[in-house]
Amino acid sequence: MTVTTMLPELALRSPQADWNRARWETLPADGNRYEVIDGVLYMTTAPSYFHQWIIRQIARMLFQFIDDSGVGLTAWAPIGLFMPECEPVQPDLVVVRMSNLDIIHDRRINGVPALIVEVLSPSNAELDTKIKRGAYARAGVPEYWIVRPASRDVLVCSQPDTMLSDYAQVQHVAPDSELVSPTLPIHAPIAGFFAGAPDTTL
Repeated sequence: MTVTTMLPELALRSPQADWNRARWETLPADGNRYEVIDGVLYMTTAPSYFHQWIIRQIARMLFQFIDDSGVGLTAWAPIGLFMPECEPVQPDLVVVRMSNLDIIHDRRINGVPALIVEVLSPSNAELDTKIKRGAYARAGVPEYWIVRPASRDVLVCSQPDTMLSDYAQVQHVAPDSELVSPTLPIHAPIAGFFAGAPDTTL
């Protein structure tokens, strides 16, 4: 594997694109996140507390709008999500609609969820904003949020274009604005995603 950033947080990738699900299954459960996109293995080390705080806050919001209202189920990493060309990815948060729960089986999510959320870390910004964004669009994920702690804002991507490997619609939600989902019954001020953390170090 090749180191792409420096300490304290590491993001690494394999030099060859010869990884698959079977090979991924042999990796150790050592606290790192291992993902395979287009045959390339990506490994990231444990994120900061602030990163996890943001995931916690978003999960609380999603439970209110999604789980408690019977729209779907919310899950978070570590969990294996298997989609075309993603064997697997481990998003920070994922929502599966109740009408699509049959994709959850054999201890994994095997299919395209309704929503994926990634919170950027200093070590993996390119992975989330370019590599995963393209992969999620090709897989047909209807909605993808890129949460940016450094600027306290969110990019909401929708209308995936599988041919272009990107999303046709990208909405910038400013720090003082409300996120209104284009595909799900969600509306929430994003300031709440970041507020109240005892440590905001990225």
